Amino acid sequence: MKRRTSLVFASVLFIIASLILSTTNTIYKVIPPTYAQTNAAALTNTTTLTANHTIANSIGTAIKEGLQINEQVKYFDNASGYLVYPATATNTSTTSGKKLPAVVMIHEFWGINDNIRTMARTLAKQAGYVVLAVDLFKGHSTNDPNQASQLVKSVRVNPQEAISNLQAAVNYVSSLPFVDSTKIASLGWCFGGGQSLQLALHSEQHPLAATILYYGTPLVIDKQELSKIKWPVLGIFGDHDQANPLPLINAFKAALDSDGVTNEILIYKGLGHAFANPSGANYAPQQTADAWQKTLTFLSKYL
Repeated sequence: MKRRTSLVFASVLFIIASLILSTTNTIYKVIPPTYAQTNAAALTNTTTLTANHTIANSIGTAIKEGLQINEQVKYFDNASGYLVYPATATNTSTTSGKKLPAVVMIHEFWGINDNIRTMARTLAKQAGYVVLAVDLFKGHSTNDPNQASQLVKSVRVNPQEAISNLQAAVNYVSSLPFVDSTKIASLGWCFGGGQSLQLALHSEQHPLAATILYYGTPLVIDKQELSKIKWPVLGIFGDHDQANPLPLINAFKAALDSDGVTNEILIYKGLGHAFANPSGANYAPQQTADAWQKTLTFLSKYL
C-alpha cells in the first residue's frame, strides 16, 4: 500500500513538473519582432530602434539606437516615402526649440529598395538629420534592369508629375514641427541624382539649402537653367562614366562657375557609373566611403 501511494505521489510530481516546464518554455519563447507599416502623416505608431538593435549600412558602418522609422509616409497623391529621424527630435524641439535639418533622398532607377532605406537610416544616424526617401515609381521597385528602364521612362514622359512629387516632399518635411524649413537639402544617385538636380531647378517657391547628385542623369549644362540655383551644389562622378562623359561633367562645372553657383565637383579616377552602389559591378568601396564622408562634410557645412 505504501509503495502504491509513493508511486502515485511520484507520478503527480512528474506531471506538475512537466506543466511547470511547459509553461516556462512558453513564457521565455523568443518571438521575432514585427515592424508594422505606419501612417506617418500623423507620425504615429513609429518603430523605435533601440541600442540593442543594429543596422548595417551599405558602406560597412554599424548603426545603433535612436532612430524613429515611418515606413509609409503619404506625402503626395500617389506616393508614400520612407521617413527616418532621430528619436530625440520631438523632445529636442519641444524642450530647447532646436529644429533639425532635413534631406529629401531620391532613389536610383531601381526604386526604393533596401539600399536606399539603409542609406536613409545611415544619414539620419550619422548626421542627425530628418531624412525622407521619396518614391517616384508609385510603389514599384525592381531588380530587373528592363523593368527599371520602363519605370524611368514613365517618369520621363511626365516630368511635371515627378517635380510635383519632389516639391511635395519638400513641403512635407518642412511642415514637420521638428524640422528647420530653411535647412533642407536633396540627395540622389544616378536617376535620383538627375532628379535632385531637377528639384533644384524647380524650387523657386521653396529654396533649398544644398543639392547633391551622385553621377546624376541627365546632367543639365544650360547656363540659364542652372542660374536658377542659389545654393551650393555637390556633384560626385567617376571619370569613366559612360552616362556622364568627362567633357559633360566639365561643362556642368563650367556652367555652374559661370553662374556663380557655389559648387564642389568630385571626379574619381578610373571609376564608372554607379560606383557607390554595393550591389553593382562598378562598386568601389574605398572611394564610396570617401565620397560619403565628403557628402557628410558638405551637408554639415551648409545645413
